[in-house]
Amino acid sequence: MQRKPLARILTGAALGAALVLAAPLAASAHVTIDPNQGTAGGWAYVTFRAPDESTTAGTTKIVVHLPEDTPITSVSYRPTPGWTATVETETLPKPVTVSGNTITKAPRTVTFQAEPGQEIAPGQFQTFTVALGPLPDTGHIVLPVTQTYSDGKVVEWKATPADVAKDDTLEPAPVLYIGETAPAGGHDAAPSPAATAAEAPAASASSDGIALGLSIAALVLSVGAVLSAAVLLRGRRRE
Repeated sequence: MQRKPLARILTGAALGAALVLAAPLAASAHVTIDPNQGTAGGWAYVTFRAPDESTTAGTTKIVVHLPEDTPITSVSYRPTPGWTATVETETLPKPVTVSGNTITKAPRTVTFQAEPGQEIAPGQFQTFTVALGPLPDTGHIVLPVTQTYSDGKVVEWKATPADVAKDDTLEPAPVLYIGETAPAGGHDAAPSPAATAAEAPAASASSDGIALGLSIAALVLSVGAVLSAAVLLRGRRRE
């Protein structure tokens, strides 16, 4: 009669380990870009990482929205196998001066559409690389993303850093920092004052290292609980 409680202990410990390890992954499951730092006047080659967060539906379309108040005049993309891509140019609400030139039209969206059978499946992610330039000298630009699922669900990743700082339940938009250092806390923090670009990778590495350390510690504790329960079960069987 003593084996059932111990079996429950073993099962609970194993489930606990899985949940602890899954938590850091779930917390980072949103559309991101890498690298997220750029230089004013230069070009950025950024990769959008789009995870599928549904348990039943695949992701069929990803739309990247580009700024209209600080337009990016040249946009191109790297072909993604199994996906078609289009860049849509639209007339701006009002003319904008870029590098001494008056701009009335500019790229406004980059759309990636999955071909039949090529959608992002549940539990998977896909990457999409685009080239943007020249970058405006604005500190940072928000690049909202619309994600469409095969069941018709649409997720708008559009919350700005300021929005997320006030309400961390919002869906954060990818942000490209230009002249500002990306916050170490990711999307849930407002941008810090301008700093050297060299500080950004260090902050990111530090944050990743902490998350990895916590995950390893949690795994060790969970495995220890499982082993302790196993030893106790073995001892009781001998009795």
